Amino acid sequence: MRLTRYTDYAVRVLIYLGSRDAGLGSIREVAKAFDISQNHLMKVVQDLAAAGFIQSVRGRNGGIRLAVEARDINLGKVLRHTEGLDDLLDCSVCLIAPACGLPPILSEATQAFVAVFDKYTVADLVRQRTLIRTLLERA
Repeated sequence: MRLTRYTDYAVRVLIYLGSRDAGLGSIREVAKAFDISQNHLMKVVQDLAAAGFIQSVRGRNGGIRLAVEARDINLGKVLRHTEGLDDLLDCSVCLIAPACGLPPILSEATQAFVAVFDKYTVADLVRQRTLIRTLLERA
């Protein structure tokens, strides 16, 4: 299974914010740290905020931060949100769908894949906070 760039950017935002001690970060900082498009990140950040993973503070002194503790953001939940992992394949238009054994196998595979991510949180990704911050500052 391959995750989309959208999910990649979402996880990077969560890692960046999870590695910070406190205060607000910015889309610009994240884009610069990972050398990715600010425009793409804006969409990702808006979506993560709407889903309750991060908090967006508007205004002159605004920015972004995790909406909850890093240990409370489950990676499986993030993947389900960003990837929409309900169906890997749309079998509804297939002629043999009523008799085919593939849909339940795909469902089982998806569940197994996401089950691994369900075991981890953003806190697991940022255990080496100091090193992460050092590496991001070099960018």
